[in-house]
Amino acid sequence: MSTVNTQLPLANRVAVVTGASSGLGEATAELLAARGAKVALLARRADRLGELAARIGKNGGTALAIPVDVTDAAALEAAASRVEAELGTADLLFNNAGVMLPSPITELRTDQWRRQIDINIGGLMNAIGAFTPQLVRAAAEKGVADLVNTSSIAAQNIFENFAVYTGSKAFVSHASRNLRAELGAKNVRVAVIEPGIVKTELQAHVTDPGAVAWLDETLSTQEVLEAADVAEAVAFLAQQPARVNFQQLTIMPTFQRN
Repeated sequence: MSTVNTQLPLANRVAVVTGASSGLGEATAELLAARGAKVALLARRADRLGELAARIGKNGGTALAIPVDVTDAAALEAAASRVEAELGTADLLFNNAGVMLPSPITELRTDQWRRQIDINIGGLMNAIGAFTPQLVRAAAEKGVADLVNTSSIAAQNIFENFAVYTGSKAFVSHASRNLRAELGAKNVRVAVIEPGIVKTELQAHVTDPGAVAWLDETLSTQEVLEAADVAEAVAFLAQQPARVNFQQLTIMPTFQRN
């Protein structure tokens, strides 16, 4: 009878984390490594990735830093080849890179529209395209693999001036449900995480004055989620028995209504 390493429950797993240079990605990469996974760190900021990889290594984990832009499909394909060569076949993808840039639609901030679509949708699909073949192979060998996509509560609800962002996250959530129908038969579990307000760098990119004021007030007066809370959710999903697939987790700060 096989036994589970309770101290390192993700030993023998190979995890890939996009958007790993900060926020949810950084926290999740550290936690997965602490629980035994070999972790590939993907993001644009090479300096931040290097610091994270060094910290993981100092704490006894294994991490590979790969600077890459998720909007570059060819670069992600190259990253996938490097992961397999240096860490082994990826069996967990935390598909997390994203950006939030709200603005009134009448301002016609087409640059911000395009950036959100390119990263939140295009980058998501580029990572899926690059790593799904490995997930399928790993599932055939190990009996299970995991694709975990980061969406948002914005996929379900209505937020004024967030139309493009919420639309991009609705894509993530619904695509995840459809991917589960396709990949579940191959023993690849697909889950989507929909957090409410989390304290990360995501808010720092917001330029719309109304959204900035709302976020600043909320962050200063309410207890919002920490990145570590979402990291725990990802680890929880990956540690389930192979027969168990939580297809969607909505994680809200206690105060937040919608």
